[in-house]
Amino acid sequence: MIALLNLLVTLISIYIWVLIIGVVLSWLIAFNVVNTHNRFVYMVVDTINRLTEPLLRPIRNFLPNLGGIDISPVILILLLVFVQNLLTYDVPVWFGLM
Repeated sequence: MIALLNLLVTLISIYIWVLIIGVVLSWLIAFNVVNTHNRFVYMVVDTINRLTEPLLRPIRNFLPNLGGIDISPVILILLLVFVQNLLTYDVPVWFGLM
């Protein structure tokens, strides 16, 4: 059970990093630092968007329009850190593993 919890915590950490990379890439694309006409860059951006959009879209639909500011990645990261802490500290206590 502990190994499964550690795996979930690790996957959440990796997903948080994917979110951060997606945000940085979107800034680089917006400021024309990265050219999306490059096939490799397009594949990376497309893959990151396919990984992050399913969880970001419901948050964006729930949030009010803030103009050009998108805070949905911040909210998702906070939720993921909360779940990560819940898995790390509370679940083992609930099942008597600690």
